[in-house]
Amino acid sequence: MSLFSIDTIFLNIGDYPLSYIEFAGTVLYFLSVCLLSRKNIITWPAGILSVILYFMLFYQIQLYSDMLEQIYYFIICIIGWITWHKRKSESTDIQTSWSDKKGIWLSILVVCVATGALSFCTCNFHNWFPVIFPEAASFPVLDASTTVMSFVAMYLVTIRRNEGWVYWIIVDIVAIWLYWVKDVHFISVQYVFLFGMAVYGLLNWKKNAKNT
Repeated sequence: MSLFSIDTIFLNIGDYPLSYIEFAGTVLYFLSVCLLSRKNIITWPAGILSVILYFMLFYQIQLYSDMLEQIYYFIICIIGWITWHKRKSESTDIQTSWSDKKGIWLSILVVCVATGALSFCTCNFHNWFPVIFPEAASFPVLDASTTVMSFVAMYLVTIRRNEGWVYWIIVDIVAIWLYWVKDVHFISVQYVFLFGMAVYGLLNWKKNAKNT
């Protein structure tokens, strides 16, 4: 049995079997968010490792939107690593700010349109590509909405926009319920802590923002 299978158990927490892949991916992801909230550049390599593990995990539990989300995260982590390293070399701190009203409304529009498109696609993956996706997607619309909001949130924090944390807060609230229902309870509990980290990240970034 593969170490990267959700059926390969690391330990049992009560009646819940925790796999190696869920444990490692969750710990690395939580670490990356902690580092991000503190504007630490090590958030990006930690994030890269976590998204590789999560890609494999979400495929196995048919959360295809979340699976595709990891490809985006992988790319944005590399971009963020390069961008933050460059800015860190130019100044002693990584400055953050709020987007203007136009930017905020644009991000909302992107979320709405992209959620509709991704929902349609994930609802049909098992029809279009039955060999790759033998089972229908679970909670395709809800999964798509959190995926798109996560895309937007990740992009916004990469370019150091404070409202990215607002999106993360919404995503975390939904994810707590969704992952619990999908029986990946360790990840669900993680999102309770991630919610707290997102609130902390928002307050911490807002405190030193250039335009508050």
